[in-house]
Amino acid sequence: MNKLVLIILSLTLSLGLQATESQGKFVHVQGVNLIRPDGEKLFIVGTNLGNWLNPEGYMFGLKRTNSAWMIDEMLCEMVGPDFTAKFWQGFKDNYITRSDIEFIARTGANTIRLPFNYKLFTDEDYMGLTAKQDGFARIDSVIDWCRDNGLYLVLDMHDCPGGQTGDNIDNGHGYPWLFESEYSQQLFCKVWQDIANRYKNEPVILGYELMNEPIAPFFDNKEDLNAKLEPLYKRAVTAIRKVDTNHIILLGGAQWNSIFTMFQDWTFDHNIMYTCHRYGGDATTEAIRSFIDFRDKTGLPMYMGEIGHNTDEWQADFVKVMRENNIGYTFWPYKKLDGSCMMAITRPAEWDSIIVKFSETPRGTYKEFREARPDQQKARALLLQFLENSKKENCSPQKGYIKSMGLNY
Repeated sequence: MNKLVLIILSLTLSLGLQATESQGKFVHVQGVNLIRPDGEKLFIVGTNLGNWLNPEGYMFGLKRTNSAWMIDEMLCEMVGPDFTAKFWQGFKDNYITRSDIEFIARTGANTIRLPFNYKLFTDEDYMGLTAKQDGFARIDSVIDWCRDNGLYLVLDMHDCPGGQTGDNIDNGHGYPWLFESEYSQQLFCKVWQDIANRYKNEPVILGYELMNEPIAPFFDNKEDLNAKLEPLYKRAVTAIRKVDTNHIILLGGAQWNSIFTMFQDWTFDHNIMYTCHRYGGDATTEAIRSFIDFRDKTGLPMYMGEIGHNTDEWQADFVKVMRENNIGYTFWPYKKLDGSCMMAITRPAEWDSIIVKFSETPRGTYKEFREARPDQQKARALLLQFLENSKKENCSPQKGYIKSMGLNY
């Protein structure tokens, strides 16, 4: 037997052992289905922990101030940087805790999608810290809570270096610079490799969702940008596979995770799947026909990572459609101010007249900062009240919403 044959046999054996290990301990892809370690099919049903590690303005009742950096800037102008840092620490401590995960598990959910900002794994200024970010500590906690409650976890990079979307949801600056910046792409791959290296042996994690809703539909050059999506996905998958061959990697389509026509190669990795989003429209099979057709074309699973913000009746109808068509789902979001979620935060008294009003007031000059700034004692007290109200025990479960998700309450 010559040397080349021995090398090929060795590589084949190695890959076979890796595949066996993956199938033995981890959820893995098998055709259009996900298979649990016990060999049974996993149909994803759950929710998103949106706003917690990637703040969005509307979940605080804000409109113009609608991304994390804008919220942070507004808070610094209103109550100062030190109090703002204190607020963010309290927010991360209170907004999602073990009791939230226990509640989600009691409804019958089996999966949580965790959106996060890449800055949680760098030394950039984010949510009150400028170094020694706590991203791993936060995810470690969620993993422990999920393990204790029988839940799987999808890690979703909602905010990528440079911005992958070009709208407020990526916490960027209005354009998907990620696709035109070599530095940002290197950082994107590095952060994912760091995450994968830490969690390569963690079976609670279902998979890594490389980026959320890439390339908004607003850009005249969106077709050119779309063409860059699959090559960047392949580059990131290569970086991840250098350290982790166990976990599924999830790939979202362009234009709000709705367009998949730019994907031409779905055989480059042994354990990938695709993820779509849907808000509004008809609650019918035809409304998601393109997702079903792409799933059937590739022979790989399709998962509805985000759906929601509609009537209970519409949501219940769409759940029926997704179940009939073998598309698992996680509703958006688990918790926010007022409602349209599983767990509603009560709006503090005077929140609108002080916090929201300041956020809407023009603040383009220092003079405008000074003139718009509210009474410090009242503003700080309101922010602390929001933190208190956001604790699970002080929130209001939305029974109709939960039931519309196909869950129990």
